[in-house]
Amino acid sequence: MELTQLKYFLTVVRLQHVTKASEALSITQPALSHSISKLEEELGVPLFERSGRNIKVNRYGRMFADSVERTLLGLEEGKQALEEYSNPESGVVSLAYLNILGAELVPKLIRGFQVLCPKIRFELVQGNHKTIGKHMENGDCDLMISSIKMESDEYGWISLKTVPLYAVVPVTHHFAQREELQLSELTGEPYVEVKHYCGLKTTLETCFLRAGFTPTSSYEAEDLMTVVGFIAAGLGVSILPKTNGLMLDGLAWVPIKDEGSFCEIGMILKKGTYLTPAAKRFSEYVKGCFPKAHEKTNG
Repeated sequence: MELTQLKYFLTVVRLQHVTKASEALSITQPALSHSISKLEEELGVPLFERSGRNIKVNRYGRMFADSVERTLLGLEEGKQALEEYSNPESGVVSLAYLNILGAELVPKLIRGFQVLCPKIRFELVQGNHKTIGKHMENGDCDLMISSIKMESDEYGWISLKTVPLYAVVPVTHHFAQREELQLSELTGEPYVEVKHYCGLKTTLETCFLRAGFTPTSSYEAEDLMTVVGFIAAGLGVSILPKTNGLMLDGLAWVPIKDEGSFCEIGMILKKGTYLTPAAKRFSEYVKGCFPKAHEKTNG
């Protein structure tokens, strides 16, 4: 059963005349009659009552015509939806990003892009790295912005910016007035850490290994907002990037002297995967916002 057959069938149903239908479809009458006969043969029931040159749809034909019309309508709606998604001027960008990046970076990027492309819409997914990584792996998003690369070399990494890390302590802490410190000076301090699926976790572990520092973990938090909440309450210290979403009262942010104490923010996309024109435009816009951005692959 072919789509063309179904369209031919509906035209005959509408006009109730093979000759008129063949003229409307710009095909020969024998070709149309053959197409209808093949359709009836495949379905196993007659769809029309024939009397000489006259033809009239029967009850089986009416039943089938209702189903065909719904099917073709659904196909047309699906086609229109895909056209809307792929339209370079009014398409959709599906973007996943870390929770903490929703406080400043991602809103700024979207706002700037929509000044240039006001009709393009965004589908946004945010969460920890594990959550948004699944969306990328499942093909549910076009692009992802994170602080950690995907493990597979199937994904490209476009480095956007590096963000310095700070020792975050309560304002009453004896380190609060320091101009800078080394990670090793935090040895023995109660440390508030994030769970393994947080994007910052791997970055911190690399910094600690380089500095020969092993934190004394006292609390393990689900997200960075919880970490700063515990610090503000005087329950420990931590190492964090200084972003607007984490700036609570009662905190002191002390620069770290150790080399390499920063986290890298990058954009991730799957190699060889189709990107809609809208997603491509946003990707190029993001890279343009960071002149030193460069694409690297994992490994």
